[in-house]
Amino acid sequence: MDQASKLLVAKDIWKQYGPVSVLKGVSMEIVKGEVVSIVGPSGAGKSTLLYILSSLEQADKGEIFYNGQKVSGLSEKQLATYRNNTIGFVFQFHHLLPEFTAIENVSIPGWIAKQPKKQIEQRALELLDFMGLADKKHKKPNTLSGGEQQRVAVARALLNNPALIFADEPTGNLDSENAAALHALFIRLKKEFDQSFLIVTHNEALAKMSDRVLNMKDGQII
Repeated sequence: MDQASKLLVAKDIWKQYGPVSVLKGVSMEIVKGEVVSIVGPSGAGKSTLLYILSSLEQADKGEIFYNGQKVSGLSEKQLATYRNNTIGFVFQFHHLLPEFTAIENVSIPGWIAKQPKKQIEQRALELLDFMGLADKKHKKPNTLSGGEQQRVAVARALLNNPALIFADEPTGNLDSENAAALHALFIRLKKEFDQSFLIVTHNEALAKMSDRVLNMKDGQII
């Protein structure tokens, strides 16, 4: 694997909660433009690994590098800036703000980054159009279907042009038709924009569409 193409590198990641060792020396790499799925039984440590790799949680031991820069050990303020500017998140529960419209929800990362208002709005509109939701831009989440809400969440994750998107069970709350549509969307984003994804999933169909599948069991990649 070409060192220059490595987007994310994790080395010997350990995490313990009380007496339970959740991660036991996990090491892995992601290359730019790659879709990687992590699968395994409940309790294997998949989501914990995802949260640590995305800096939402801290490892007890180990190192994480993003584009060659060490991010493990950064201050909370530096981590917040890193998260907002360089990575995106899609969760099982979309976490849209109910009082905001679709375009306002998509715009939030741009507001946090204090980007020009006109630039944010244009980017948000482009993303909603790409998602097939241009006609829903002024709709609030409670008037959108589950699949539409999740596509708004994906658009929000993409607003700041992150090189890597972390997705934790992104189809967990969707029916099979909407889940298939979200899978196809991820692959389209990879093909058209060289978008990278790290996805924790129980969905076998989504895992099979990935470039690589990492199997976890008992806190280790097997």
